[in-house]
Amino acid sequence: MTSSLSLSLTNRSGRLLFLFPKHHSCVSVSQNLNQFARISLQFSSVVHSQKAMTDHLQTDLGLYKPPQTVRGMTELDRTAFSQTVSVPAIRIPTKVLNKVVKSLKKVALQRPGLKRVVEEHNEDGNKDSSQGEHRLLLLDPNNITSTDSFGSEEAEALKAYGVPQEIQKYQVKLTYENLKSEEILRAVLPEGQDVTSGFSRVGHIAHMNLRDHQLPYRKLIGQVIIDKNPGVTCVVNKTNTIDSTYRNFQMEVLAGESNMVAKVRENAVLYEFDFSLVYWNPRLSTEHERIVSLLQRGDTVVDVFAGVGPFAIPAARRGCEVLANDLNPESFRWLQHNAKLNKVDRKITSFNMDGRDFIRGPVRERLPSLMKGSQKIHVVMNLPALALEFLDAFRGLLGPEPDQSLSCLDDNLPQVHCYGFSKEDDTQRDVVERAEASLKISLRGQCSVHLVRNVAPNKEMMCVSFTLPRGVLYSTHTQDRDISEEPCPKKQKCEDLTD
Repeated sequence: MTSSLSLSLTNRSGRLLFLFPKHHSCVSVSQNLNQFARISLQFSSVVHSQKAMTDHLQTDLGLYKPPQTVRGMTELDRTAFSQTVSVPAIRIPTKVLNKVVKSLKKVALQRPGLKRVVEEHNEDGNKDSSQGEHRLLLLDPNNITSTDSFGSEEAEALKAYGVPQEIQKYQVKLTYENLKSEEILRAVLPEGQDVTSGFSRVGHIAHMNLRDHQLPYRKLIGQVIIDKNPGVTCVVNKTNTIDSTYRNFQMEVLAGESNMVAKVRENAVLYEFDFSLVYWNPRLSTEHERIVSLLQRGDTVVDVFAGVGPFAIPAARRGCEVLANDLNPESFRWLQHNAKLNKVDRKITSFNMDGRDFIRGPVRERLPSLMKGSQKIHVVMNLPALALEFLDAFRGLLGPEPDQSLSCLDDNLPQVHCYGFSKEDDTQRDVVERAEASLKISLRGQCSVHLVRNVAPNKEMMCVSFTLPRGVLYSTHTQDRDISEEPCPKKQKCEDLTD
């Protein structure tokens, strides 16, 4: 049944923010609704995150006004960022200090490395002789500007503990250590330019994608990222696009050590690899988990583009038999290393081959016997730039159909999960049609499409899943077949019986 569901996302004023298009017939209404709910949640999270970041920056800029001397700095001078600012403070008796601080935590000053509670000083700058009896709680100047700025809860707490609502000024010296990375970079980069402090974390490595206008400041940016992110000891910047052959890219070390061997724990699995020589994307953790959750003990997983094992290793830990392949010799080496590291090397048979050669060689040899069994067969093809084109390797893979009289109910046909990028308006229809073009057969009503993630503006990563049709595997059904044809009566009958 073809779904004609069309959904939209609007803001409070009714302005259209996102249109969820009518989907290809292989996608059910429930999938549409689930995906819409997920996108709505992601959209809400993005809006919330952006608002939170904006609020933080506005707060930070309200307190800290960087010296003009740091603008355009390319070599980091931490001492140049120091500045003395005036902040409001409230005098609190030490006997109720902890209780009052807890009650005023929403309006208290919060800065990295800066104490909120300080000792009193007299007009000469010396400690007050009565310092043992009182302390000062520093307040956020963006929340508290006068005695009338306290909310009802704060005012009631102060009254209950006998603390007068009297505000005094306190001079605070802000240093580089008290500043956030966004503040530092905003102060340094040319006014009006985008400030990038975001990065992907791969073990001890922070991976950045700097824009052209940020490149003159790249060394400084790298050092700031190390200073402000505990555990990061190396910052790299991608200098070219991913090589589709081995899926790695050239990178420049911006700051820190040059050790590229990362240790990463994802979904309770430990991986080790040389980040400069293999492909690893920390943003795919959820997708790895989603596919692995579909597997049962005893299933067989065929991982055509295995990388260092983010699908293969968890599948083996789940009790599956795994055939894992990757063309990149370094990925192959680290795949074997990770299999031993996680004590699943006996469950994984690894190959270092081209994807098509792998399908038409080792997979072809093992598939007939696997299809006679009752355990499911899953084929994972995670090479989004090219995987859809590799589907043609399955056409006629098993040659002539052995016995036309055998019921298709006896077949244990492989389940394929193939990834692809799309920039089209209807991304789901696009990836399905490209899969159909490679297979030379229609997938109408026989597939599902999952939105993995947004890669870039107007570019999505998708996963199309389907049972590999007999008409593809056996050559008698693949002679220039028109993908617009309806499924053959025999196939339709089998689908009816298994619904």
